[in-house]
Parts: sequence; structure tokens; C-alpha cells
Amino acid sequence: MFHIYCPHCAEHREEEEFHPKGQAHIARPVDPDACSDEEWGDYLFFRDNPRGIHHELWVHAVGCRKFFNITRHTVSYEILETYKIGEQPRFTAEHPEGRPSTDGVEQASLLEGVRA
Repeated sequence: MFHIYCPHCAEHREEEEFHPKGQAHIARPVDPDACSDEEWGDYLFFRDNPRGIHHELWVHAVGCRKFFNITRHTVSYEILETYKIGEQPRFTAEHPEGRPSTDGVEQASLLEGVRA
């Protein structure tokens, strides 16, 4: 059983309460009417599928019903952190060991013993 930390509820909950919603940090085109069909199609349908660190949008569907982001390693399925929308991830492809937290708040991780 996987347990996922919800940054809004501030607690670990069972994975069945959450639903993935796709890649995180996708910027909507500033002027959709000015986009070509190809640009609009790329925005709507094409997503990264990296081997390694990936940022995903999730929703706590059975709990608070709020959206948040997860940084997950796609090979090991390890969740490195969870964070609210609008916050920046600590773990990136450029910083796989994590950057120091700038706000003094440590992110929750599966390394804290949340695997059952």
C-alpha cells in the first residue's frame, strides 16, 4: 500500500484517495486564438514522458479535493516530494538530490517511512 502526503491536509493518506491528472507545470498559451492548430494540438495532447524525475498534477479526490503537485521518479515510482500548486519543486532533473528549501519548509517524502 502506497501512502501519499497531501500538502493541504498535512497528513499521509492511502493512495486510493488520490488520482493523477497528468503532467504538472504546463503553461496555457497566452493568446489561444493566435495559436496554430499544431501549437494548440501540442498544448492539449503532447506531454513529456521522461525516464527519471517527473512532476505530476494530482488531486486528493476523497479528502480535501484540492490539487497539488508530486515529484516522482518514474523508474522506481518513488515519490520524492509533494507541494502545493504555485510552489517550486526541490527535486528536478538538474537537481536530482534536491535543492535546499528556500522557505524553510521541508517537503514530505516516501523516505520518511510512509511505505506500508
